[in-house]
Amino acid sequence: MKAYLEEIRTDTDSSFRLLLTPHLNDFFLWHFHPEYELVFIEGADGPRHVGDHLSRYEGSDLVFIGSYIPHLNFDYGVRTDYRKVVIQLREDFLQADLQKMPELAAIARLFEQSRRGIAFHGRTKQVVGRRLMRFHQLSHFRQWIELLEIFQLLATSSEYTLLNSRPVDSPFNAREQQRLQRVYRFIEENYARKIEMAELADLTNLTVAAFCRYFKKMTRTTFTEFVNQHRVREAKRLLLADQSVTEACFASGFESLSYFNRIFKRLTGQNPMAFKKVG
Repeated sequence: MKAYLEEIRTDTDSSFRLLLTPHLNDFFLWHFHPEYELVFIEGADGPRHVGDHLSRYEGSDLVFIGSYIPHLNFDYGVRTDYRKVVIQLREDFLQADLQKMPELAAIARLFEQSRRGIAFHGRTKQVVGRRLMRFHQLSHFRQWIELLEIFQLLATSSEYTLLNSRPVDSPFNAREQQRLQRVYRFIEENYARKIEMAELADLTNLTVAAFCRYFKKMTRTTFTEFVNQHRVREAKRLLLADQSVTEACFASGFESLSYFNRIFKRLTGQNPMAFKKVG
Protein backbone atom coordinates (compact mmCIF):
# COMPACT_ATOMS: atom_id res chain seq x y z
CA MET A 1 0.00 0.00 0.00
CA LYS A 2 2.92 2.40 0.54
CA ALA A 3 4.46 4.62 -2.09
CA TYR A 4 7.89 4.84 -0.58
CA LEU A 5 11.48 3.65 -0.47
CA GLU A 6 10.85 0.00 0.38
CA GLU A 7 13.37 -1.71 2.65
CA ILE A 8 13.83 -5.31 1.53
CA ARG A 9 15.51 -8.14 3.42
CA THR A 10 16.62 -11.20 1.52
CA ASP A 11 15.35 -14.61 2.57
CA THR A 12 17.38 -16.62 5.06
CA ASP A 13 20.30 -18.43 3.38
CA SER A 14 19.54 -16.71 0.07
CA SER A 15 20.81 -13.76 -1.96
CA PHE A 16 17.29 -12.75 -3.02
CA ARG A 17 13.75 -12.54 -1.70
CA LEU A 18 10.87 -14.65 -3.00
CA LEU A 19 7.24 -13.55 -2.60
CA LEU A 20 4.31 -15.76 -3.58
CA THR A 21 1.04 -13.96 -4.35
CA PRO A 22 1.44 -11.12 -1.83
CA HIS A 23 -2.19 -9.92 -1.75
CA LEU A 24 -1.83 -6.16 -2.16
CA ASN A 25 -4.66 -5.71 -4.64
CA ASP A 26 -6.57 -3.46 -2.24
CA PHE A 27 -3.68 -1.04 -1.91
CA PHE A 28 -2.09 1.52 -4.20
CA LEU A 29 1.58 0.65 -3.64
CA TRP A 30 3.61 3.19 -5.62
CA HIS A 31 7.13 2.47 -4.43
CA PHE A 32 10.76 1.96 -5.37
CA HIS A 33 13.79 0.17 -3.94
CA PRO A 34 17.44 -0.45 -4.79
CA GLU A 35 16.72 -4.13 -5.51
CA TYR A 36 16.04 -5.49 -9.00
CA GLU A 37 12.60 -7.07 -9.31
CA LEU A 38 11.28 -9.85 -11.55
CA VAL A 39 7.48 -10.12 -11.50
CA PHE A 40 5.12 -12.67 -13.03
CA ILE A 41 1.36 -12.51 -12.55
CA GLU A 42 -1.33 -14.66 -14.17
CA GLY A 43 -5.09 -14.87 -14.00
CA ALA A 44 -5.53 -11.11 -13.96
CA ASP A 45 -5.96 -7.95 -15.98
CA GLY A 46 -4.26 -5.01 -14.33
CA PRO A 47 -2.11 -1.89 -14.48
CA ARG A 48 1.47 -1.86 -15.72
CA HIS A 49 2.87 1.37 -14.27
CA VAL A 50 6.68 1.40 -14.35
CA GLY A 51 8.50 4.73 -14.26
CA ASP A 52 6.74 7.01 -16.75
CA HIS A 53 5.18 4.08 -18.60
CA LEU A 54 1.49 3.39 -18.01
CA SER A 55 -0.51 0.65 -19.73
CA ARG A 56 -2.57 -2.43 -18.93
CA TYR A 57 -1.76 -6.12 -19.28
CA GLU A 58 -4.36 -8.79 -19.98
CA GLY A 59 -4.29 -12.33 -18.62
CA SER A 60 -0.69 -12.32 -17.44
CA ASP A 61 2.43 -10.19 -17.30
CA LEU A 62 6.18 -10.73 -16.95
CA VAL A 63 8.30 -7.66 -16.17
CA PHE A 64 11.90 -7.09 -15.08
CA ILE A 65 12.43 -3.80 -13.22
CA GLY A 66 15.78 -2.17 -12.47
CA SER A 67 17.00 -0.49 -9.29
CA TYR A 68 15.14 2.55 -7.95
CA ILE A 69 12.49 2.59 -10.67
CA PRO A 70 9.17 3.70 -9.12
CA HIS A 71 6.41 1.21 -9.94
CA LEU A 72 2.90 0.25 -8.94
CA ASN A 73 2.03 -3.20 -7.62
CA PHE A 74 0.78 -5.23 -10.59
CA ASP A 75 -2.21 -6.62 -8.68
CA TYR A 76 -3.65 -3.21 -7.77
CA GLY A 77 -7.43 -3.35 -8.15
CA VAL A 78 -7.46 -6.98 -9.35
CA ARG A 79 -10.56 -8.90 -8.26
CA THR A 80 -9.94 -12.25 -9.96
CA ASP A 81 -8.27 -15.30 -8.38
CA TYR A 82 -4.75 -14.51 -9.54
CA ARG A 83 -1.29 -15.92 -8.82
CA LYS A 84 1.84 -13.83 -8.57
CA VAL A 85 5.56 -14.49 -8.11
CA VAL A 86 7.99 -11.71 -7.19
CA ILE A 87 11.76 -12.16 -6.97
CA GLN A 88 13.74 -9.24 -5.55
CA LEU A 89 17.52 -9.26 -5.95
CA ARG A 90 20.06 -7.10 -4.17
CA GLU A 91 21.48 -4.18 -6.12
CA ASP A 92 24.91 -5.86 -6.13
CA PHE A 93 23.58 -9.25 -7.29
CA LEU A 94 26.29 -10.79 -9.53
CA GLN A 95 27.72 -7.30 -10.03
CA ALA A 96 31.39 -8.32 -10.06
CA ASP A 97 30.71 -11.42 -12.15
CA LEU A 98 28.60 -9.55 -14.70
CA GLN A 99 31.52 -7.25 -15.40
CA LYS A 100 34.22 -9.95 -15.57
CA MET A 101 32.70 -13.15 -16.96
CA PRO A 102 32.10 -13.29 -20.72
CA GLU A 103 29.60 -16.11 -20.18
CA LEU A 104 27.34 -13.59 -18.43
CA ALA A 105 27.61 -10.85 -21.07
CA ALA A 106 24.02 -11.27 -22.25
CA ILE A 107 22.70 -11.15 -18.69
CA ALA A 108 24.79 -8.03 -18.05
CA ARG A 109 23.03 -6.33 -20.99
CA LEU A 110 19.68 -7.49 -19.62
CA PHE A 111 20.39 -5.87 -16.25
CA GLU A 112 21.42 -2.66 -18.00
CA GLN A 113 18.21 -2.64 -20.05
CA SER A 114 16.19 -3.19 -16.88
CA ARG A 115 16.87 0.47 -16.02
CA ARG A 116 14.11 1.21 -18.53
CA GLY A 117 11.80 -1.58 -17.33
CA ILE A 118 11.24 -4.60 -19.60
CA ALA A 119 7.97 -6.43 -20.36
CA PHE A 120 8.20 -9.87 -21.97
CA HIS A 121 5.54 -11.51 -24.12
CA GLY A 122 4.89 -14.50 -26.35
CA ARG A 123 6.48 -17.87 -25.68
CA THR A 124 9.12 -16.26 -23.46
CA LYS A 125 6.46 -15.13 -21.01
CA GLN A 126 4.77 -18.55 -21.07
CA VAL A 127 7.96 -20.56 -20.50
CA VAL A 128 9.44 -18.29 -17.83
CA GLY A 129 6.06 -17.95 -16.15
CA ARG A 130 5.75 -21.73 -15.75
CA ARG A 131 9.26 -21.95 -14.34
CA LEU A 132 8.63 -19.15 -11.87
CA MET A 133 5.45 -20.84 -10.66
CA ARG A 134 7.54 -23.89 -9.71
CA PHE A 135 10.44 -21.83 -8.36
CA HIS A 136 9.44 -22.09 -4.68
CA GLN A 137 9.63 -25.89 -4.80
CA LEU A 138 13.40 -25.84 -5.39
CA SER A 139 16.21 -25.78 -2.83
CA HIS A 140 18.07 -22.50 -2.43
CA PHE A 141 20.97 -23.80 -4.50
CA ARG A 142 18.68 -24.98 -7.29
CA GLN A 143 16.81 -21.67 -7.14
CA TRP A 144 20.07 -19.82 -7.73
CA ILE A 145 20.89 -22.01 -10.77
CA GLU A 146 17.32 -21.71 -12.05
CA LEU A 147 17.48 -17.93 -11.73
CA LEU A 148 20.62 -17.78 -13.86
CA GLU A 149 18.94 -19.92 -16.51
CA ILE A 150 15.83 -17.73 -16.46
CA PHE A 151 17.90 -14.58 -16.85
CA GLN A 152 19.83 -16.15 -19.74
CA LEU A 153 16.53 -17.04 -21.41
CA LEU A 154 15.26 -13.48 -20.96
CA ALA A 155 18.57 -11.99 -22.08
CA THR A 156 18.54 -13.92 -25.37
CA SER A 157 14.83 -13.43 -26.13
CA SER A 158 13.54 -11.06 -28.80
CA GLU A 159 10.04 -11.09 -27.31
CA TYR A 160 10.25 -8.00 -25.15
CA THR A 161 9.34 -4.32 -24.96
CA LEU A 162 11.35 -1.60 -23.24
CA LEU A 163 8.78 0.33 -21.22
CA ASN A 164 10.56 3.68 -20.95
CA SER A 165 12.37 5.56 -23.69
CA ARG A 166 15.36 6.19 -21.44
CA PRO A 167 16.78 4.80 -18.18
CA VAL A 168 14.65 5.77 -15.20
CA ASP A 169 16.23 7.41 -12.18
CA SER A 170 14.47 7.72 -8.85
CA PRO A 171 12.64 11.07 -8.68
CA PHE A 172 13.09 11.11 -4.92
CA ASN A 173 16.28 12.49 -3.46
CA ALA A 174 17.62 11.41 -0.07
CA ARG A 175 16.07 14.35 1.77
CA GLU A 176 12.60 13.62 0.35
CA GLN A 177 12.96 9.92 1.15
CA GLN A 178 13.83 10.70 4.78
CA ARG A 179 10.95 13.15 5.09
CA LEU A 180 8.49 10.64 3.67
CA GLN A 181 9.77 7.93 5.99
CA ARG A 182 9.04 10.22 8.96
CA VAL A 183 5.49 10.59 7.71
CA TYR A 184 5.05 6.81 7.36
CA ARG A 185 6.39 6.17 10.84
CA PHE A 186 4.06 8.81 12.28
CA ILE A 187 1.06 7.19 10.58
CA GLU A 188 2.03 3.72 11.77
CA GLU A 189 2.38 4.97 15.34
CA ASN A 190 -0.78 7.12 15.39
CA TYR A 191 -3.31 5.65 12.93
CA ALA A 192 -5.55 4.45 15.79
CA ARG A 193 -6.41 8.04 16.74
CA LYS A 194 -7.57 11.10 14.85
CA ILE A 195 -4.63 12.63 12.97
CA GLU A 196 -4.68 16.36 12.34
CA MET A 197 -3.14 17.54 9.08
CA ALA A 198 -1.35 20.29 11.01
CA GLU A 199 0.64 17.62 12.86
CA LEU A 200 2.07 16.30 9.60
CA ALA A 201 2.73 19.81 8.35
CA ASP A 202 4.76 20.52 11.49
CA LEU A 203 6.57 17.21 11.17
CA THR A 204 7.67 18.01 7.63
CA ASN A 205 8.23 21.76 8.16
CA LEU A 206 5.61 22.64 5.56
CA THR A 207 2.34 24.50 5.58
CA VAL A 208 -0.78 22.35 5.49
CA ALA A 209 -1.41 23.20 1.84
CA ALA A 210 2.22 22.55 0.90
CA PHE A 211 2.18 19.22 2.74
CA CYS A 212 -0.92 18.09 0.86
CA ARG A 213 0.71 18.94 -2.47
CA TYR A 214 3.97 17.27 -1.43
CA PHE A 215 2.27 14.07 -0.26
CA LYS A 216 0.17 13.79 -3.44
CA LYS A 217 3.28 14.29 -5.60
CA MET A 218 5.26 11.65 -3.71
CA THR A 219 2.59 8.97 -3.34
CA ARG A 220 0.14 9.65 -6.19
CA THR A 221 -2.69 9.59 -3.65
CA THR A 222 -4.14 11.99 -1.10
CA PHE A 223 -3.18 11.83 2.55
CA THR A 224 -6.73 10.89 3.58
CA GLU A 225 -6.85 8.06 1.04
CA PHE A 226 -3.47 6.80 2.17
CA VAL A 227 -4.44 6.75 5.87
CA ASN A 228 -7.75 5.05 5.06
CA GLN A 229 -5.86 2.32 3.17
CA HIS A 230 -3.59 1.81 6.17
CA ARG A 231 -6.52 1.68 8.58
CA VAL A 232 -8.41 -0.81 6.43
CA ARG A 233 -5.34 -3.04 6.31
CA GLU A 234 -5.18 -2.95 10.12
CA ALA A 235 -8.94 -3.57 10.35
CA LYS A 236 -8.58 -6.65 8.14
CA ARG A 237 -5.88 -7.99 10.43
CA LEU A 238 -8.08 -7.40 13.49
CA LEU A 239 -11.11 -9.03 11.87
CA LEU A 240 -9.05 -12.08 11.01
CA ALA A 241 -7.91 -12.13 14.66
CA ASP A 242 -11.60 -12.59 15.58
CA GLN A 243 -12.38 -9.06 16.75
CA SER A 244 -15.90 -7.82 16.04
CA VAL A 245 -16.61 -5.32 13.28
CA THR A 246 -17.20 -2.59 15.87
CA GLU A 247 -13.97 -3.39 17.71
CA ALA A 248 -11.96 -3.43 14.47
CA CYS A 249 -13.54 -0.18 13.34
CA PHE A 250 -12.52 1.90 16.33
CA ALA A 251 -9.22 0.10 17.03
CA SER A 252 -8.05 0.90 13.50
CA GLY A 253 -8.80 4.61 13.88
CA PHE A 254 -12.21 5.08 12.26
CA GLU A 255 -14.55 7.34 14.21
CA SER A 256 -17.80 6.19 12.61
CA LEU A 257 -19.07 2.68 11.94
CA SER A 258 -20.99 3.80 8.85
CA TYR A 259 -17.91 5.55 7.41
CA PHE A 260 -15.79 2.48 8.21
CA ASN A 261 -18.24 0.19 6.38
CA ARG A 262 -18.32 2.51 3.36
CA ILE A 263 -14.52 2.86 3.07
CA PHE A 264 -13.90 -0.84 3.75
CA LYS A 265 -16.27 -1.88 0.98
CA ARG A 266 -14.87 0.68 -1.46
CA LEU A 267 -11.32 -0.57 -0.92
CA THR A 268 -11.95 -4.32 -0.64
CA GLY A 269 -15.15 -4.89 -2.60
CA GLN A 270 -17.01 -6.35 0.38
CA ASN A 271 -18.30 -5.17 3.74
CA PRO A 272 -16.40 -5.98 6.95
CA MET A 273 -18.84 -8.65 8.11
CA ALA A 274 -18.63 -10.51 4.81
CA PHE A 275 -14.84 -10.30 4.90
CA LYS A 276 -14.79 -11.67 8.46
CA LYS A 277 -17.02 -14.63 7.52
CA VAL A 278 -14.94 -15.55 4.45
CA GLY A 279 -11.68 -15.11 6.36
